[in-house]
Amino acid sequence: MNILTFDIEDWYCNCVYTDLNWDKYECRLYEGVDMILEELDKRSLKSTCFCLGWIADHHPSIIKKIHDAGHHIGCHSYQHQLLTDFNEKQFVADTRRAKEALESVVGEPVDAYRAPAWTIGGGNIWVLEKLVEMGFKYDSSIFPASHSFGGFPNYGKAAPSIIKLPNGSTIKEFPVSTKLLMGQHFVFSGGGYFRFFPLRFITKWAKQMDYNMCYFHTQDFDKGQPNVSKDLPLMRRFKTYYGIDKAFDKFKLFLDEFEFVNVREADEKIEWKERTL
Repeated sequence: MNILTFDIEDWYCNCVYTDLNWDKYECRLYEGVDMILEELDKRSLKSTCFCLGWIADHHPSIIKKIHDAGHHIGCHSYQHQLLTDFNEKQFVADTRRAKEALESVVGEPVDAYRAPAWTIGGGNIWVLEKLVEMGFKYDSSIFPASHSFGGFPNYGKAAPSIIKLPNGSTIKEFPVSTKLLMGQHFVFSGGGYFRFFPLRFITKWAKQMDYNMCYFHTQDFDKGQPNVSKDLPLMRRFKTYYGIDKAFDKFKLFLDEFEFVNVREADEKIEWKERTL
């Protein structure tokens, strides 16, 4: 099963910039979203798009266009702030604000969530409990290994599970997929990792897995985005810009290799098993 998802955020919507006055930046999402939607439409594919609430407030036509094309709208926080920087009250306020902004555009409940930078781990399981309280059915925020923002190495195998939470509630979790290479767990079917690894390896690894969570951003393919490499740490600079020139052609070839479903479609096909965190 290959699940196709996108994080709908622009080039400046990352954890490096602490200035959240985003109106001053050039918005490049319109063209980027159009490019992606065109390719998905050619292949009759429906994805899950985890969108920022800020985009819904400031560029609502982008969210509406994605939804009107038949894609599943999820929530990706309001302004892409790390959950490790939030206490419970701050997290709930941020998530409610984002959820309400998205729902006001699409006119239906938003039932899926993805944390910025995979920042749900063993130290903030309460986030999942709060998501259930706010009406979310699905989460896709767990990196089931060590990660630069913490990760969740105790999650176990990267497979969808019904998570039984300490307060007795449950949520369906779609973790990101990983590949073990030289003793380290890497993701390969999204973001900078997709641009780094050769397509033949990505295709081979994906065919070896019975579950593959794919995630992309418009900036992964945007050759014309502003170059702010001087502001970024060396590794972040590499992950942000490496391989962009050929990334969209690579993405189209990848789409042709597999059948894809979105999160809601996957839910109907999975034989769910419960696990306790």
